[in-house]
Amino acid sequence: MKIILSPAKKMIEDPDILSYTQLPEYLEQAEEILRWLQCRTYEELKKLWKCNDSIAQQNFKRLENMELRKRLTPAVLSYEGIAYQYMAPSVFEERQLAYIQKHLRILSGFYGVLKPMDGVRPYRLEMQAKAGMCGHKNLYGLWGDRLYKSVRDKDGVIINLASKEYSKCIEKYLTLQDTYITCVFGEWVNGRIVQKGTYAKMARGEMVRFMAEREISKPEEIKKFNRLNYNFQKELSSDREYLFIREIME
Repeated sequence: MKIILSPAKKMIEDPDILSYTQLPEYLEQAEEILRWLQCRTYEELKKLWKCNDSIAQQNFKRLENMELRKRLTPAVLSYEGIAYQYMAPSVFEERQLAYIQKHLRILSGFYGVLKPMDGVRPYRLEMQAKAGMCGHKNLYGLWGDRLYKSVRDKDGVIINLASKEYSKCIEKYLTLQDTYITCVFGEWVNGRIVQKGTYAKMARGEMVRFMAEREISKPEEIKKFNRLNYNFQKELSSDREYLFIREIME
């Protein structure tokens, strides 16, 4: 069983926090992407990144001397987005770290697929960025089916905790032999179920923590998730979609 999760835009570099265990699987491809980015002008990159000057300047400076084999931070500790804050991997025990290293895969426009303890450098490159390189119109074309092949293990079970931007990299290549389950975290708003971005990110990170603490190996066990006021909704779920509804406290 594998769990897929989106990366976060905000990243830190702290090679002293914990040693990484290995280099990313597609490091050579990432180095090729890096060279392409380094050949772009500041204005081209700012447009690609769709960000303000402060963020663009920070990331442009990062690219100047970026070396993907030095000063590396474990990926799961480098990302600082909401999902990672609620996962809180920095306080995991060894067995929990071992669990996510085996089961969790972080999808990335820059690195492709990352194991939690792969060594990375901070970067900015969303999967949906309009980056035409290496004969491809975008990053989806560049990565092709490699991310699916990397994530898919022998039992074919994939738990999707990623956003649509990233999950589509996997969904396009699914076969009838795969068991692909998307966890949806929503709430009732005016008679319909709405998935709110911030709360969904919180729940995705909390779900990874929940699975790691219980060392979950079967999808059925996910249904017991009851954190952040979310509860599994059997009557609204299916074999391919597990729906969790957040009870809004008055």
